[in-house]
Amino acid sequence: MTTFDQLGVRADILRAIKELGFESPMPIQEMVIPHLLTQEGDVVGLAQTGTGKTAAFGLPVLQRIDTDLKRPQALIIAPTRELCLQIAGDLADFAKYVDGLSILPVYGGSSIESQIRTLRKGVQVVVATPGRLIDLIKRGEVTLNYVHTVILDEADEMLNMGFIDDINEILTFVPDERKMLMFSATMPKEIAAIAKDFMHDPVEFVAGQRNEGSKNVKHVYYLVKAQDKYHALKRVADHNPNIYGIVFCRTRKDTQDVADKLIADGYNADCLHGDLSQAQRDYAMKKFREHTTQLLVATDVAARGLDVDDLTHVVNYSLPDDVAVYTHRSGRTGRANKTGVSIAIIHSREKSKLRLIEQKVGISFEHKNVPTPERIIEKQLYNLADRLERVDVNDETLAQYIPGVKKKLEWLSGEDLLKRILSLELNRLLKYYQDMPVIDLDDTTKKNERNKANAAPKKDKDRRVAEEGYERVYLNLGKYHGFFPGNLMDIVNKHCKGDQVEIGRIDLLSDYTLFDVRAKDAKRVIGSLKNANFFGTRVYAEVAVDGKDYSRKRGKRDDKEEPRQRRGRKDKEDFVADERPRERRREERHEEPAKPRRSKADKYPTDFFDFEPVQPNRKKRKREPKAEKKHHGNYEVFKKKK
Repeated sequence: MTTFDQLGVRADILRAIKELGFESPMPIQEMVIPHLLTQEGDVVGLAQTGTGKTAAFGLPVLQRIDTDLKRPQALIIAPTRELCLQIAGDLADFAKYVDGLSILPVYGGSSIESQIRTLRKGVQVVVATPGRLIDLIKRGEVTLNYVHTVILDEADEMLNMGFIDDINEILTFVPDERKMLMFSATMPKEIAAIAKDFMHDPVEFVAGQRNEGSKNVKHVYYLVKAQDKYHALKRVADHNPNIYGIVFCRTRKDTQDVADKLIADGYNADCLHGDLSQAQRDYAMKKFREHTTQLLVATDVAARGLDVDDLTHVVNYSLPDDVAVYTHRSGRTGRANKTGVSIAIIHSREKSKLRLIEQKVGISFEHKNVPTPERIIEKQLYNLADRLERVDVNDETLAQYIPGVKKKLEWLSGEDLLKRILSLELNRLLKYYQDMPVIDLDDTTKKNERNKANAAPKKDKDRRVAEEGYERVYLNLGKYHGFFPGNLMDIVNKHCKGDQVEIGRIDLLSDYTLFDVRAKDAKRVIGSLKNANFFGTRVYAEVAVDGKDYSRKRGKRDDKEEPRQRRGRKDKEDFVADERPRERRREERHEEPAKPRRSKADKYPTDFFDFEPVQPNRKKRKREPKAEKKHHGNYEVFKKKK
C-alpha cells in the first residue's frame, strides 16, 4: 500500500494530514501528487466529488510555496463562496505546521476592507471567486506577478456558469510561464475544448472512468404526479428517520417553498440559495454541518463545494437538464467508502431525462413504490425503540425524580407503559397518514389505459343529471354552430341581468350544449336566453330532460341510419364488373349501336382550315386629359381665408 511519505509529501505537511486521519492516498491523489511535485506542465484531474481532489492539488501547492516571499504565489479560483471557504479551510488544516504560510479566501458578500488589510500584510495563497478577485485587481490590492500556479476547481461548473470572460481577464495578469491545473468531477466535450485555450499540452489524470457515477451510491426513483412530489418527499423522509441529506431543486423559488413547507410540517430543514445573504448562508451551513439540520434544500449553484461528511441521501426534487450536474449531486453521498442513496422524485414527463442520465453516466435506476403509511409507521416505531435502547441515562440527575414519577405510574403494568410510550409516536403518525391515498403513478397501467382509450371511439358526454344544488340546462347550439364554452359564458353574461350567473359542468356536443347553473338561477337564465341570437341562429333553452332525444327534435338524421347514396352510383362493395362485350350489352338493353366518333376533319369542310390569319386592326386610343376637379364654393372661401 502506497503512503503519502512515498509520494514525496514533506514532513511538516505529513504530520498535519496524519492528524486529520489521512492514512493512505486516494487514487486521484496517488496519480497527481508525484507529478505536481517532480514535473512541470499543466494538469487536468478528473474524479468524482468527495474523492480527495482538494488534497490532490493542495498538498503539492503548499509544498512549493516560498514562505519568505510575502506575495501571492498560488491562485485557486472557485465558482462559489461556499467552495472558496471550504478549500481555504482544508488548505489551512494541511498547512497547520508550516510556519509563515498565509492563506486568504477572497469572495463576495464579505467585507472587502478586511480582505484588503490581510492582503497588505502578505499572503502566499489566494482562494478566490472570479468577481471579487477582479475587483481587488482593479483596485491594485492584488498583484499576481509572482504567481507560479493557477488552479481552477470545479472547472466544468465554473465555465458553465459563464465565468469564461472573467477567467480570461484574470489570466492576463498572471505570468505566461505559470503552471495551470484544472480539477473537476466531469469534463464534457465542450468544456474540454474550452480548456485547451487556457492550458499548454496538459496531462490528464482520470480516477475511474470519464463522467461516471460513484459506485458506492444506489440510484432510486419514485414516479408520482407533479402535484404529489412534496408528499412523496415527506414520505421518503418519514421512512428514513435518520436521514441526513440534501434536497436539490431547480430554482430559488422552489428551494424556498419546499424548505418553508418542511419547516412548517415539523422537519429539521433549512434552505441554501443565491437570494440569501452571506451571513444567512454561513448560519445555514453551520447548522447543517453540526447535524442540527437534517435536510438542506439547495440549488446546484449554492451547494457547489459543500464538503459534508456522512450524507446518507441526496434527493433530486427536480432532475437537472445537464447530466454532469446529476453526477455532482449524487457524488455528495457515498464518500470515503461509505454507501449512500440518490433519490429522484419524478413525474411521467421526466422519464426521458432519467433514461438519458442512465446512458450517459452508466448507472441504472431502481424503480420503487413510494412508502405506504403502514410501512412508515412501522419504521418510525422501530426507530423509537432503537432510541430507547441507545438513550444515555443520567442516574444521578434522575434519582431525585424517580420516586415521584414511579408513584404516579405504579398502577400501570410494564406492557401498559410500553403501549403508552409507543402511542405517543403512533397517534401523531396516524393523525397525518389516516386515509392517505396511494400516490404512485404506475406508468405501465397508465399506458394500457391510454391505449384502450385510443382504440375505442371517443363519445361526447351527454350527462342529463346536474350536480347537487345545480340545474341542468339544454341549449340548441353546439360545435357545429361554432359554439364553444367561451361563447356560452359571453351569451349568458350578456343577456342575464342582475347577479353574475355561476356556471358548472359544461358538456359541449356537436349540435347542442348541456350545462349546469345554480338551481335558483335556472329560470332566470332560460328566460333571458329566450330571444337571444347567435350569428343568425335563434337561441332556445330549457331544463334538460333525461332520455329526451334533442338531436331528433332538431330534425337531424339518426346516426344509425344508413348514409345516403348519390344518384346513379352504386356502392363499391355492391358493384360487380360485367365482362360481356359492349355491343352485346347494348342489344340486350334495346339500345341503338354507338355512333363512331368523328374527327375534326370530318366535322368541317376540307378547305375550312386553308386561310391566312388576319391581324386585328387595333388602334391606340388617345387618353383624354383628366378634367380638373372643381371645388365647391365653401372650399374656395376656406382657401381665401387661409
